[in-house]
Amino acid sequence: MKLLIGIGNELKGDDAIGVFVAENFRAEEWKCINAGTVPENFLGVVRREKPELLVLVDAAEMSLPPGSVRIIPRERANSMFYSTHSLPLGEFIERAEGHSESILLIGVQPFRAGLDEKMSPEVKAAAEKLMQLLRREEFYELEELAKESNKYKNIL
Repeated sequence: MKLLIGIGNELKGDDAIGVFVAENFRAEEWKCINAGTVPENFLGVVRREKPELLVLVDAAEMSLPPGSVRIIPRERANSMFYSTHSLPLGEFIERAEGHSESILLIGVQPFRAGLDEKMSPEVKAAAEKLMQLLRREEFYELEELAKESNKYKNIL
């Protein structure tokens, strides 16, 4: 079983990307959880289910064009996420390790994340493409976030 946890605030435009993916992605052998702004509340599910793959999806400030999607290295997990998590994602991952064979953190560059904003077309399109990649299990084709901004390229 694979587990997707979508993170974000539905009231803040593109910050809701993870929630949108969790609510709309369906595929065989996948379980999806809308964690909102409290992913730490679902650590018990991770520990109980012991998924072969844990995928976390959230809006991430990466200084890329809106809708860009990247795999975020664990060491950068605490520095670029919009959501107001009470537990930083790096700590969430640390606590989830050993309960999943593999953990993948996916960030999507937001365009707007103001209160009562709607999701931008760029981010919604990225969500649709990300769900296709997940469904086809081609998520490892996503580019990892590079350290230097000139190495970024928008793949979605």
